[in-house]
Amino acid sequence: MNKFAQLGADIVKLWTKYGSAYLSGIENTLILALVGTVIGCVIGFACGVLNTIPYTKADHPVKRFVLGLVRVIIRIYVEVFRGTPMVLQAVFLYYGLPYFSNNSVKFTSVWAAAIVVVSINTGAYMAESVRGGIISVDPGQTEGAKAIGMTHVQTMLYVILPQALRNIMPQIGNNFIINVKDTSVMFIIGFPDFFSAHRAAVGASYLYFPSATVEMVGYLTMTLVASFLLRWIERKLDGSASYELVQVDQLTMTAGTYSYPDKGSPFDERSPESVKSMQREALRRQIEREAAEREGQLAEQRRETHAAQKGGKR
Repeated sequence: MNKFAQLGADIVKLWTKYGSAYLSGIENTLILALVGTVIGCVIGFACGVLNTIPYTKADHPVKRFVLGLVRVIIRIYVEVFRGTPMVLQAVFLYYGLPYFSNNSVKFTSVWAAAIVVVSINTGAYMAESVRGGIISVDPGQTEGAKAIGMTHVQTMLYVILPQALRNIMPQIGNNFIINVKDTSVMFIIGFPDFFSAHRAAVGASYLYFPSATVEMVGYLTMTLVASFLLRWIERKLDGSASYELVQVDQLTMTAGTYSYPDKGSPFDERSPESVKSMQREALRRQIEREAAEREGQLAEQRRETHAAQKGGKR
């Protein structure tokens, strides 16, 4: 217990003296993670769309060559930035550019360098996520769009990408949470993030473990809040289940073409409304059948009675 009390006292001491530096580092970390994720998503969507443009042997050779070259470049980009640590990417971009260009090409702002590194790293992961999201959309959606005269660009913008976006939303949130943690490697280029505040506090106070505890709690809090917000956004994208499916033509059958996790179409055999309707219909038919059987039995009894009466008169 004495150790825990000492740990609490050291944390209070650190926060009293370096609390503003910790909060500033948290702010910078969140800004970098958010901006890097947004730009990375734009890069990923561009790469994913370019990677899925269809072409066949019947297309013009120039088109096939350009699309093939674009896919090779995207593949190299994805493999390089997914296959190397972010800390080394930061070193190569921030220190490597001036090294090879004799200081003629270099980043003048550590913020710009950090945003570029996080963005291109996120874009490499998002490129494959977007490609998978586009492929996961039912091919019938594309065929239906082409059948009503939509171009490939229109199909992507209005049919495929909205559905792909919902499919990859968990991956976008996952990349944001990863960026919140992985921006800690930006201390290598002097970026003033949360981890840099920890290093500065440790260098001045030599209280490594108490400062690391503050870091752990801070990163955990940020990721938990981010997870909660992302799940809330996913629920908003799902929409509300409390609505009725509108049919212009009452004879239109939509069974098998509509599904919703909470409420199906009234014509969907799996929906609660349809199950209740089928149960009511089965009960009605059973009652009619039993009534017909009783009516038949009464008719038979009347015929037997009438025949017996006629036999008695003879």
